[in-house]
Amino acid sequence: MEAFKQQKVEDFYDIEEELGSGQFAIVKKCRERSTGLEYAAKFIKKRQSPASRRGVRKEEIEREVSILRQVLHPNIITLHDVYENRTDVVLILELVSGGELFDFLAQKESLSEEEATSFIKQILEGVHYLHTKKIAHFDLKPENIMLLDKNIPIPHIKLIDFGLAHEIEDGVEFKNIFGTPEFVAPEIVNYEPLGLEADMWSIGVITYILLSGASPFLGDTKQETLANITAVSYDFDEEFFSQTSELAKDFIRKLLVKETRKRLTIQEALRHPWITSDREVRAPEQQKAEPTQLKTKRLREYTIKCHSSMPPNNTYINFERFARVVENVAVVDQGCRSLAGAHDTLQDDVEALVSIFNEKEAWYREESESARHHLSQLRYEFRKVEALKKHLCEDIGATGSSLRIVARKLDHLQAQFEDLRQELSADLQWIQDLVGSIQLESGHPNGLDPSASLTELLNGMCSEELLPGLKF
Repeated sequence: MEAFKQQKVEDFYDIEEELGSGQFAIVKKCRERSTGLEYAAKFIKKRQSPASRRGVRKEEIEREVSILRQVLHPNIITLHDVYENRTDVVLILELVSGGELFDFLAQKESLSEEEATSFIKQILEGVHYLHTKKIAHFDLKPENIMLLDKNIPIPHIKLIDFGLAHEIEDGVEFKNIFGTPEFVAPEIVNYEPLGLEADMWSIGVITYILLSGASPFLGDTKQETLANITAVSYDFDEEFFSQTSELAKDFIRKLLVKETRKRLTIQEALRHPWITSDREVRAPEQQKAEPTQLKTKRLREYTIKCHSSMPPNNTYINFERFARVVENVAVVDQGCRSLAGAHDTLQDDVEALVSIFNEKEAWYREESESARHHLSQLRYEFRKVEALKKHLCEDIGATGSSLRIVARKLDHLQAQFEDLRQELSADLQWIQDLVGSIQLESGHPNGLDPSASLTELLNGMCSEELLPGLKF
């Protein structure tokens, strides 16, 4: 378990304006009191109970912190410190103030493939460092590719947001469904074992969008987007790729491969001729041609359509010119600021209410489904108990009937036995009387043997009277 400082972050840092926000996190600019250095403070809302859907589970935050503490690379955001209070974990991160890469490129009138390659190469180098440590980012998308400082010719790229990142362990199967649908790999959609290859697919999608301003798999609905991904349904429309080199298309093709074993690895991607600018593999006419200029109009439209998070001051050229004019008119400027502030406040309130409503709706739907399932289970169990009760009653009734029959038979036998006992008792009395009378006589009249006569008499009685009485 990661150890977080339990002191109040406000005792060590001055918290300043908000830089951005997500579902369960807010990023604010801050300044360290002891050094005066500026950082970004990411306030992550903790989940308060296992049953709650609000906030991030503590173990997920610990995993993100653990990964950030392992990495140190020029193209990856740096973790400076971590604080914890009752409701939040606060990550003190390197301040990345140049905005998103796509927003920066959207301001340009055109973009050469060489410039595009330089940015993609920086992304690859950051991902290469992660993959050498067996760390998969799992959330590579334009919003998470930032610029350290946009005021230089080739700005320095920083990969941010490691909330979904995982360490891939050999022999341990890892499956999950997460990420942004537009950029996730087929194995995520299909709930298959995940690895470092998922990041390579996302890089292919990012490169496609960067060069064309169009998204390769984006459909009208989330379901259509996911279906396009699993089918690898995309093409290089001439409307978008007429000025794009074959090497660039080949780079994208080898990344957008459904079978993970056939997809480019990070090492192979860094060695691809489009990235290395290997002139030896290019056609002679390509070597002599002027660098192809790609129009950024569609990329600009894409960033607007996807509601990319923009810096506090919109950086489109036309807006900057308008801002300079407005700054020269104090009254209008003040009115616009007040209106913008009111609009932002209202929009924040609306978004917060919508977020709360969606969250509550999802929670109620989940609870309702769970209750319905439990009720169905109870009904099933009740019906089963009722059936068992019915069978038991039938068995008890049958057993009672059998016992009554047996009782009647027993009563009959007892009556027969009593009759037989009485008959036998009478016969025995008669025999005793007969034997007594014989013994009193002095002789054997008529030459008869009393013993023989008695034996014959007993045999007759047994055969004619006693034995029939035993039959019932």
